[in-house]
Amino acid sequence: MTFNHQNELVLKATAVLESLESGNPEAITAYVHPDKYIQHNQALLDGREAMLGALEHLKKVGTKVSIKRTLVDGDYVALHSVYDFHGPKVAFDIFRFENGLIVEHWDNLQEMADKTPSNHTMIDGPVTIKDIDKTDANKTYVKSFVENILVGKNPSLRASYFDGDNYIQHSPHIADGLSGLDAALQALKEKNIEFQYTHVHQVIGQGDFVLTASEGLFDGQPTAFYDLFRVENGKIAEHWDVIEAILPAEKRKNSNSRF
Repeated sequence: MTFNHQNELVLKATAVLESLESGNPEAITAYVHPDKYIQHNQALLDGREAMLGALEHLKKVGTKVSIKRTLVDGDYVALHSVYDFHGPKVAFDIFRFENGLIVEHWDNLQEMADKTPSNHTMIDGPVTIKDIDKTDANKTYVKSFVENILVGKNPSLRASYFDGDNYIQHSPHIADGLSGLDAALQALKEKNIEFQYTHVHQVIGQGDFVLTASEGLFDGQPTAFYDLFRVENGKIAEHWDVIEAILPAEKRKNSNSRF
């Protein structure tokens, strides 16, 4: 895929997301497939018409969209953003393209916390993609981390994925470092709060950034975990996430899978 083609996909995905703020239907009409669009946000109705139908309400409630990071991986574009509607929320959106049109969408949203324990925000940090030549290796590495450590296939390898205690953490309740991660996991254990990844559904990467979309349980609730990792010198150096409970079947507005 050429740089120009990647750029074109990013521009289209960005324009569609920004239309939620402007209320202008042009980008959705131009870039979202009229018949094939599959919506995996189960709180929303399926199809392009439902997306167009929501614009007026979104504009009326003063929706704002601020895109912080973009990743392109083949026909997939992932956006890391802050939405403001009924308060600020951090989001990951994933769009899949087919012949230049968006045919599928997944997302995860979480209320935005002001600061993390180490005084970061949920969205700050590097945005420039580096190490494009290491994309495939980094995707493989991050997937192995999620499967071995978070899913729990081989937890004894945990320290090997990090450069000592050098680890910047943007998750709202966890401090920096492997030590911060260990402390947070221990606190959950002491409160008998179940925290378990069960399956990795998507791995989307570009250069030193890799996004995973996983399924699991948090405090007894079926949950979607979206984790963005930055890899530096072959180790996991930084992490952002968005965690959202999966809607029970009776509250879903479409019959598509969450993943």
